[in-house]
Amino acid sequence: MRKQLVIAVVAISAATTFSRLSVAGNLNALTKSESAAGFEALFDGNSLDGGWEHKGNWKVEDGVITREGKGGSLVYKAKKIPDDFELRFQWKVAKGSNSGVYYRPGQYEYQILDNSVHNDGKNPRTSAASLYFCMAPSHDATKPVGEWNEGRVVCKGTIIQHWLNGKKVIHFDYSNSKWKFNIDMLEQRGAKLPARGAHLSLQDHGDPVWYRAIKLRSLAADEKLDMKEVEPAKIADDVLEAERKKLEGIVNRRKK
Repeated sequence: MRKQLVIAVVAISAATTFSRLSVAGNLNALTKSESAAGFEALFDGNSLDGGWEHKGNWKVEDGVITREGKGGSLVYKAKKIPDDFELRFQWKVAKGSNSGVYYRPGQYEYQILDNSVHNDGKNPRTSAASLYFCMAPSHDATKPVGEWNEGRVVCKGTIIQHWLNGKKVIHFDYSNSKWKFNIDMLEQRGAKLPARGAHLSLQDHGDPVWYRAIKLRSLAADEKLDMKEVEPAKIADDVLEAERKKLEGIVNRRKK
């Protein structure tokens, strides 16, 4: 009888522990601190029924969003991105993969990339966590291919910040004239920097990519940002020339 009682207690204890681990391991759910900060979970880990739109080429597997065929971006249509906001998400890629997170109208893109293989990884301005074709991250803070990365975008007024794995890699104030070259480049791609009111969009480039823990909140008017500046990574002359030709091609195609 005593032996049976011990087994029952162990079983109950194991079940309770497993339940706690299950709750703690649900990365798509809000933590207490995230709830207190005003975050909303945009993906529940179960399905894409909660406001996501696509053409049948995205699916959910084991609490993770992934692609299963070409068909275009996955767009969150339930609500638009606030003017001032913080977006958190986790992402990983396969070898050579390319994707992106669009958060404002035009070409506001947080680049998702395998820097080690994809051609865009040769140019910091188009590498992972860059403001694509505008601002390079300060350094490559990505984890090895196949591991999860933590992305974060913070925008308030004219300030744009990209974070990767807990490190701020971009601090960009587009009202600052020292970034004129970068601003001109982004505008040539088609961005209107003052534009607001986009739907969050996960880009489909036909490559394996995974997303989870997508969380969004509005920033209060009196909320202070981390204003420490970071310097974009240096770009080699030959890479700058290749970039110039690529941008020229983009502009010429648009004219047609």
